[in-house]
Amino acid sequence: MLSQINEQGDTGLGVRRELLKRAIEFEDFSTLWPDDRLPAQGLQANVRSLVNVKDAFTRMNQAHDDERAARLAARTAEATRLARRHAKFVTLRDRLAALFNEADPRKRGIAVEDVLNDVFKAEGILVRESFALRNEEGQVTEQIDGALELDGAQYLVEIKWWGEPVEINAMSRHLVRVYGRSEVRALFISASGFTAPAIKESERALSQRVIVLGELRELIVLLEQESDVASWLREKVRIAQIDRRPLAILGADF
Repeated sequence: MLSQINEQGDTGLGVRRELLKRAIEFEDFSTLWPDDRLPAQGLQANVRSLVNVKDAFTRMNQAHDDERAARLAARTAEATRLARRHAKFVTLRDRLAALFNEADPRKRGIAVEDVLNDVFKAEGILVRESFALRNEEGQVTEQIDGALELDGAQYLVEIKWWGEPVEINAMSRHLVRVYGRSEVRALFISASGFTAPAIKESERALSQRVIVLGELRELIVLLEQESDVASWLREKVRIAQIDRRPLAILGADF
């Protein structure tokens, strides 16, 4: 019978394993002749030892295979994530580049808000797109370009794409919105830089709130290099808080 099972090859593997299992789990040797009991128990112990060794190697090989499969799955998942991230950044770069051909300042301003919101979203930063606050009569009292949340901190975002640097009046209006909200920070992004008085006003405001100024060209560099936007904002916040410099430019100051 054993010879016939062995001749079945892999198809008889399950039967052979079951026979071994029953043999090494057998415990009642009382039915054997007295002279056969000890030799039988010794033979069973030898078989059990061989099975345990084989099972140990099998488990080791299985664990090695599982570890290799896990590493491969992790590499595949990371490659997929990077490929998707790359595709998103290419799309965002193209959308931002297309805006330089937009002659209508209003359309360009609305479009750049959408692009930058999507840039932050692509990095997992919580974003609330532009919204307006109204009074009881339905009149608009505040127009906010957007808000975002990073590391538990809330930021009111203002984005300007003007032909001239952002001046102090526009900066002051944004700071007033920030002051009207407890613990809220300010992020002001300009495509044309900031005037010296606007930067000075932001420096004075640092005694009360975190004020961060950024230039659109920084985000263009981040998109081109596919760098971490969240890390960019964290570093600008650190410089604003520690060095009291609301405007620190990527590639020049850090």
